[in-house]
Order: sequence, then structure tokens, then C-alpha cells
Amino acid sequence: MTTGEQPSLRERKKTRTRETVRREAFRLFELNGYAQTTVDQIAEAADVSPRTFFRYFPTKESVLFSDDLLTPIIEAFLAAPAELSPVAAYRHAAAQVFAAMAGPDFDYVIARQRLLYALPEAKGALWNEHVKAIRVLTTAIAERLDRPEDDQVRVTAGAIIGVFMAASDDAPLDGEAFLQALDILETGLPE
Repeated sequence: MTTGEQPSLRERKKTRTRETVRREAFRLFELNGYAQTTVDQIAEAADVSPRTFFRYFPTKESVLFSDDLLTPIIEAFLAAPAELSPVAAYRHAAAQVFAAMAGPDFDYVIARQRLLYALPEAKGALWNEHVKAIRVLTTAIAERLDRPEDDQVRVTAGAIIGVFMAASDDAPLDGEAFLQALDILETGLPE
């Protein structure tokens, strides 16, 4: 799908199904606890089969992760003013997305993150999500700068995602704290 095109009925249905499964899982996690909630229970609550659950989410932990932030930030990053450095462009993009997600949508993302960081069994999956974010951002930086995905591009992407990891310090991170942390990366430590 190209920019400006409307998603097809099938794409919209898949998005709704995915979000329904995620919301029902989250509701059950809060109600029964993460460890006590099974994939079968989530599937039943979402009115899908366990097989359908696994079509959307490879593991129970993966239901906690979403592209609610990464995908729109990458899109805004690619559209950011050309004169901005990669770090400044990422900060610009994150600020736009955070501003657009104020209210219940952002509260939902933070609540999901709070649960995610509280689950020891999700730590490995969280690490994998950070690695995935570095790969996605590496590709976006290379595209933005019209250069290959070399070590410099990968290190830049890793530094940006590393800011998120360091600033969050194993807990949910509000948008403003992340933007301030990106400012530190962009300007460096004071003398």
C-alpha cells in the first residue's frame, strides 16, 4: 500500500482482529494475571481460534508488543525535514507521534508497557523487539540519507534505540523524557 491509499477491507479486518486479540489479552492479563492466562483463553475472548491467534502473534509475550509507536515514528522520520540530522529527525518524528497519541491511546500503550516491564518472562522478547527496532531504523536512516546500511548507519540506529533503552531503565517511559534523552544524544554531554 502506498502513502495516501486507503487500506482494503481485508487489511482493515486484519487490523481489527489483531487489535481485538491484543485488547482481550491485555484485559485477561489484568483480570487473571499474565501467567494464569492461556492462549486458548485469549483466543476465546477475542472470538478467534488459537491458530488465528498464532497467525497474528508468534508467542503469548508478543501480544504485549505493538507497532503503535515504531511504525508511525519511522513514517514521520522519513518525512522529517531533510536538513535535520538523523537524531534530530527521529526526535521530530517521535514528538509528532506522541502529540497525536495523547489521551486514551497513549494511556493504553503505557499500561501495556508497564505490564511488559513487570514480566520476567517477557525480558527476552523485549530484547528482541529492541533489536528489531534497530534493524527497522537502520533501514530508514539508510533510505533517508540515500546510503547503504553500513556500520555507521547501524551504530546511529543503535544509539537512538539505546537512548530509549537507557532512559526507560526497565520501566515505561513517557514521551517527554524520551525526547529529552534524544536531546542529550544530539548535543552530547556538557563540558
